[in-house]
Amino acid sequence: MPKLSAGLLLYRVQDGVVEVLIAHPGGPFWAKKDDAAWSIPKGEYVEGDDPWVVAQREFVEEISLDPPAAPRVELGTLKQPSGKVVIVFAVQGDLDITDARSNTFQLEWPRGSGVVREFPEVDRVGWFPVAHARNKLLKGQRPFLDRLMAHPSLAGLREDR
Repeated sequence: MPKLSAGLLLYRVQDGVVEVLIAHPGGPFWAKKDDAAWSIPKGEYVEGDDPWVVAQREFVEEISLDPPAAPRVELGTLKQPSGKVVIVFAVQGDLDITDARSNTFQLEWPRGSGVVREFPEVDRVGWFPVAHARNKLLKGQRPFLDRLMAHPSLAGLREDR
C-alpha cells in the first residue's frame, strides 16, 4: 500500500499572472538545494481520512497561517517517484506570508554523531509565477501546475510576467 499525502496549492492572480505559494523543506539535506527542491505544502494521511481536511491541517502546520476560506478545486492525484500518491487541492486567495513559520522535527545531525537537533519542516515559503515555480518544484509535483493552469477559471491568464 503506497503512502498517501494531501496538499493545498494556494494561488493568486497579480497583473494577469498566476502565482502559487510553495514551500522549501527545512533540514540539512535541503539546505543547499533550491531548484527542484520546493514542494506544495502537504502531509501524509491514512486511508479513511478526509484528504481535504488533511490538506488544510498540513498547510497550517507547515506555514502557521490559515488558508483563505474559498472554494477548492481538486487537481487530482499523482504518483510520485518515491511511490507516494499525492492529492492536491487548489484554492484562490492572497496571503501575507511575512509571519509564516513551520512546525519542527528532530534529527540526529550530523548523522552518527549522537547529537539530536531540531529543524523546521519548512524553512521558507514564497509566491512564484507558475513559470518560475515549475523550476522550483519537485519534478513529481510539476504536473499539478499544468492542471491548475488548465482550469477554466484561469483561461487567458499568464504563467510569467
